[in-house]
Amino acid sequence: MTPDEVSAYALSKPGAWADQPWEGDDVAKVGDKIFAFLGGGGPDGARVGVKLGSRAEADEWIAEFPDDAAVSPYIGRHGWNTLAIGGAVPDEALREAIDTSYDLVVGKLPRSQRPDSSSSRSS
Repeated sequence: MTPDEVSAYALSKPGAWADQPWEGDDVAKVGDKIFAFLGGGGPDGARVGVKLGSRAEADEWIAEFPDDAAVSPYIGRHGWNTLAIGGAVPDEALREAIDTSYDLVVGKLPRSQRPDSSSSRSS
């Protein structure tokens, strides 16, 4: 997947919308919460930041993809990782990570902010 495809996939989720809460930082939100940090084309290449569950669950991604997954700065202790785009993480796994992050964030939203869709998984 390319960074544009990752962004498009994240923003195709029900109720998702693009925001730039800090200059130069593109994110995907649902309700008023971020579920993906998009782009991040720094010196390490394009990356996506996603919530993968508990820290232990997120550490499984680092164990499986040691060169392409890392603890997200500042929020990593809460289960957020950054994943390289176009590296060893397969496209299907990137989509799964975005789905997981979206589902976890939607699950914490007040019912009034949750999207109407009964399923967040794209086919």
